[in-house]
Amino acid sequence: MKKVLNIILATCCSLMFQPLSIWSQDINVLFKEASNFERVQKENEALEKYKLILTQDPANVKALVKATELSAAIGGRQGDKNNKRLFYETALSYAKRAWQSDSNHADAAYAMAMIAGRMTDIETENKQIVAYVKDIKQYADKALSINADHAKANYTLGKWHYEMVTLSGLKKAAVKLFYGGLPSGDLDKAIAYMEKCKTLEPYFALNYLDLAKAYKEARQPAKAIEVLNKLVKLPTRTGDDPAIKAEGAKMLEAIQ
Repeated sequence: MKKVLNIILATCCSLMFQPLSIWSQDINVLFKEASNFERVQKENEALEKYKLILTQDPANVKALVKATELSAAIGGRQGDKNNKRLFYETALSYAKRAWQSDSNHADAAYAMAMIAGRMTDIETENKQIVAYVKDIKQYADKALSINADHAKANYTLGKWHYEMVTLSGLKKAAVKLFYGGLPSGDLDKAIAYMEKCKTLEPYFALNYLDLAKAYKEARQPAKAIEVLNKLVKLPTRTGDDPAIKAEGAKMLEAIQ
């Protein structure tokens, strides 16, 4: 009788843990498939894989951050404003879920900062624009307080400093009005953060482009040319890279 009970217990334990093992394996396979799609710039297909992961593990920070990045990237290339807004708002919802899942995760904080920057491009209410401007700084600072070597958080904070220096007239007026004064953007800090990003993630094309713009704004054309020459030779890693490199090539031609 004891032997029979032991067999039943062993069988139950096996059945109990088998689904978990299969589930974990499926998650790993989906991550691998998503990564492979990203590697060949099939971003829509990669996003669908991350969505599948989230159906099984809704609080998976890595999948949520990847879904944020891809939704924002795909949205940025939409010609229709409504479609762009839909993708950006979806990206924002993924970022919020990542933040709620783990507010001490540098990637989650970075995702919140990154999508806040995107939202400033489509938001029409000045007060909300300024709220997003504050969010960029707040969440980028948080990401770097958790991991000072987070490449894209360094870029995001550098871009924030650059934009605070170069704000257009209407945006500058709105920020002054609702922020309680113009934030202290610093061009030297912008360059320092983006230079650090370049060291940490040497194939991140957008960082090169904005770093070159910062050097140009700082009246250091030789440095801008050096960065742009590196940019145009970078391998294509994302769906945005061809357009970024084309803009860099045009900027390089204009400076030289």
